[in-house]
Amino acid sequence: MQSQYQSDIDPREREKRKRYLNATIITCIAAAMVFGVFHVVKLGANRMDDMMNRATYDLAEMDDHIRAAGEDIARHQQHESQKLAAKTYAWNELEALLTKDQWQELNKMIVVPAGPFKMGTDFERSDKYNQPQHEVILPAYQIDKHPVTHAEFAKFVVSTKHRPPLDWTAGTIPDEKYLFPVTMVTWYDAIDYCSWAEKRLPTEAEWEKAARGTDGRRWPWGNKMDPSKLNTYYNVGSSTEVETYKNGVSPYGVHDMAGNVSEWTASDFVPYEGSAAIKNTFQPKKLKAASTDDKTMKVADLVQAEGVYKVRRGGSWKSDPFSTSSYHRNFSMPYYASDFFGFRCASDIKVKGGVQ
Repeated sequence: MQSQYQSDIDPREREKRKRYLNATIITCIAAAMVFGVFHVVKLGANRMDDMMNRATYDLAEMDDHIRAAGEDIARHQQHESQKLAAKTYAWNELEALLTKDQWQELNKMIVVPAGPFKMGTDFERSDKYNQPQHEVILPAYQIDKHPVTHAEFAKFVVSTKHRPPLDWTAGTIPDEKYLFPVTMVTWYDAIDYCSWAEKRLPTEAEWEKAARGTDGRRWPWGNKMDPSKLNTYYNVGSSTEVETYKNGVSPYGVHDMAGNVSEWTASDFVPYEGSAAIKNTFQPKKLKAASTDDKTMKVADLVQAEGVYKVRRGGSWKSDPFSTSSYHRNFSMPYYASDFFGFRCASDIKVKGGVQ
């Protein structure tokens, strides 16, 4: 019946209908593509709006928050050139920096009990070097309740004549930031301080367990990002006093394990067992000019360097919020220093008759 009907249609009419049909199909396809592009653009715009709404600093002030390329390297070179403290506090001046209660608070350490915990993550969007999640069993240990502050580091400087951080003015703490985490310290500075204090740097496993407990949570307080519980992403624009975010403590009561300053650990940056991360990621690199002309023009390439990266943990006041996840690993050469590098100490638990 259909074949008979089609044969009754004039060939010119059939050709006309065919063109209309093709035009209709093309129009529909074009409309679908336009709508699809519009939809993607709209989603992108919504995402940008969402990101802007979530930003924890005024976007109009963005220019003030951008660091110049190479700023950290230049500050590091200045720091390395400063060998000893030319001027320091007198001991009576040091004690007067804080009240007795404040000194006692800074001296507190938190006991983390022995046992297993979940280290790393299987979160697909995480950097490969944070993966996979795996179980680690640790003995009991102690870790500082707070990051080491300027006031505490001042005692070390006075006692040992060790060079002060670069941001100190004439050997003294800037702007009375006595209770702020000390920054502009290298991994070697942190090691020296911990040794002087008869402690040590925590391993990254010890640091992570103290930060997230045993249940594999993403941040010290849980699995949901909460800007009110940490100092990150320029929501303040600088570091903050170590007791500022009391609502963001870890399950064990350790402060500032997310944001504020990125903390040195004792550990080398090496892949976890079963890691799918590119091996070259773990190879230290440095900037090197290929020629005199390149050096004059300040053009350099990343080349492999001797040594090993050291792990930093916790993100900082300059980090994006996702870098503050308790499982996230940052890393630097041990002789680097910056205005968002800090540290805290740990120690074994001594028991009667020996060490646990």
